[in-house]
Amino acid sequence: MELPSNRNCSIARSLSVLGQKWNLLIMREAHRGRTRYADFRRIGIPSDILATRLDALVEDGLLQRQPYQELGQRVRDEYVLTEAGRDLLPVLAALTEWGDKHRPTGRGPTAIYVDEKSGDEVRLDFVPAGMPPAADAVRMAWGPGYDGPEPTS
Repeated sequence: MELPSNRNCSIARSLSVLGQKWNLLIMREAHRGRTRYADFRRIGIPSDILATRLDALVEDGLLQRQPYQELGQRVRDEYVLTEAGRDLLPVLAALTEWGDKHRPTGRGPTAIYVDEKSGDEVRLDFVPAGMPPAADAVRMAWGPGYDGPEPTS
């Protein structure tokens, strides 16, 4: 990716942040409402790699640390989405749609995207410039094929 022809490529610059193994899955979990280290561990990532990836995602401005403390416990960090992290929702939606179409499991999608107000399912589409729906009006919901644990935080 360090080739001169990639220097100005938007995709290459994006992959320099998101192309590391696990990063997109960590961001998927953050969009599902997970914020704590133990929650991210549930995706099967080894502890040392998770710590490194969370540090990098914080450094790259996709997540930010916020301290929290449960009664009787030491202060820990949780990881919350920044504006740049929230702006990844359409990327995750595009990958979800592509995977459901080209790598289906036969069980249905593991995530669907719904309008916050109506609860109606939404999908990605190309729209005329200047008329896109507000990104903060869309959220990720559990799809019929999801069989993992609900977020704890």
